[in-house]
Amino acid sequence: MPVARRTLLTSLLPAAFWFRAAIAADSPTVVIQRLCDALIAAMREARSLSFDQRYQRLAPAIRQTYNLPVMSQLAVGQEWARLQPAQQQRLFEEFSRYTVAVYANHFDAYNGQRFEVEPTTVTGASGVIVQTRLIKADGTTVAINYLMRQNAGGQWQAIDVYLSGTISELATRRADFVAVLQKSGVDGLLQLLAARTADLRQNKP
Repeated sequence: MPVARRTLLTSLLPAAFWFRAAIAADSPTVVIQRLCDALIAAMREARSLSFDQRYQRLAPAIRQTYNLPVMSQLAVGQEWARLQPAQQQRLFEEFSRYTVAVYANHFDAYNGQRFEVEPTTVTGASGVIVQTRLIKADGTTVAINYLMRQNAGGQWQAIDVYLSGTISELATRRADFVAVLQKSGVDGLLQLLAARTADLRQNKP
């Protein structure tokens, strides 16, 4: 093979691999549909599972769906840049455990609920919104919308959840976390997250 042609092919390989990965990446709606399916499956089995078993069952889906490193940083806000790398890592780990524990606590029973995921997304300045509805057995609905962005690998992940369609879960946590950081420092925030995770575990069988 001539050198010029071989060089050209070599230069095109990274682009070809990137293009193939981009095609293979799941769409935002597919990512959220997979999460909804995992939640329904966990709820159907919840009565026979302990809290820790629900936690282990849901942890992979939560970690795949959410960009927890980015969410940890956004939840802490500007204070994040002032933390040491070891402190950032500890906060990420505690934040991740707390996030999974919230789901293991809330999705603990099945009474005919189902999710509906809108097939089309809404694009805004902050990312892509996937709109979903939790439909309860009595027909009442709860809007749960996910703000999605592509991570460094090109995969779509959620970085925020809007309860009732408009209430930012991340903004609520940021206000709470920043207040604790200012009053008690990073150790105080770590203790808060660990205590909340423990409370979620203790309040459920």
